[in-house]
This record gives sequence, structure tokens and C-alpha cells, in this order.
Amino acid sequence: MAHYAMVIDTRRCVGCHSCTVACKVHNELPVDMIYNPVTTVGPIGVFPDLHMVHIPLLCMHCENTPCVDACPTGASLRREDGIVWIEEKKCVGCKACVMACPYGARIPNQKKGIVQKCDFCSDRVDQGKVPRCVQSCHQKARIFGDLDDPNSEVCKLINRFHAIRLLDELGTKPSVYYINGLGVQMR
Repeated sequence: MAHYAMVIDTRRCVGCHSCTVACKVHNELPVDMIYNPVTTVGPIGVFPDLHMVHIPLLCMHCENTPCVDACPTGASLRREDGIVWIEEKKCVGCKACVMACPYGARIPNQKKGIVQKCDFCSDRVDQGKVPRCVQSCHQKARIFGDLDDPNSEVCKLINRFHAIRLLDELGTKPSVYYINGLGVQMR
């Protein structure tokens, strides 16, 4: 069985938000909902040596899932392949999972009365395709694959660049890794 993961190379991300737009379109999200915002840090430095870093955020698809544990109805689930998802029919919109997620990756949909989140485009993954955010990234800053396959590109990148996981100290074991770098040079 695969264990899906994503590597985000912050050295390649230019902050164009094509991933955010592709996700919104694919998931038919309302204007006020974003599953994967891109945060910009900077500019940092002193002119002329300035740089910016763009950090795409999303559900971390953790192995140890505080959001799933907090869900009183069983609507929040983790598949065998590592994808964390919400069964909307069971969700009562109590927001317990929102409070439990240390990454702020769960978004209440006020109109539907439920909570929603990134599910790595599981409908596409089940068809052997990559998530829309990966497909739309023209800079190739997002890489998706099987963490259990030592020959996969995600495994090679994680090992080669000593990729980090956000808030790793919490013990959630996120399946999203970041290659840390300076980002875009501003000259």
C-alpha cells in the first residue's frame, strides 16, 4: 500500500498562487475558502541582497491525526494510503477538528454547515493522477508521490535535501515536507 506525501520546494515557488486557484476550481470552493494558501515571508535582507520565501500551506495529512481523534461523529478519517479526509455526510460542523488541527488546515463552510479541507485531490489520486495543485505548478515546486517507495521522487528529494516538516516536534508526523531555501532573488 502506498503512503502518499508531498514535497514543496520553497526555492522554486514564486508565489504565483496557481496552486491555490487550481484547488479552488477543482473543489468548487466559495470565494472565502482556500485549502492551500501561499504565505510570503519578506523581503528579507538589505538592498541589494534581498530575498523572499513563498510557503504554500495545506493539510499536512498527518500519521498521528489530532483532527481525526477530536471528531465526535467519525466524519474525519485517515485512509490506509495516508490521505486524511472528511466524510461530509457525517460532519455536523462542530469545529472540534478545526480546533485540534495545529496547522489551521480545516475550514468551516458556513453555508453548508460542515468543515472542509484538502484531501490531496483523492478523486484524482484514485485515478492515478497527481493533485491539481501539483499539476498546475509551472515551477515544479510541488512533487507528489509514494513515501513507501524508496525510488520515488519524493523519497529522493526528502533524503537529498533533508526536507523538513512543519511543527514536527508535535509528533503528528506530517506527510508534507519542505525543502528550505532562500526563494526568489530580488535583484
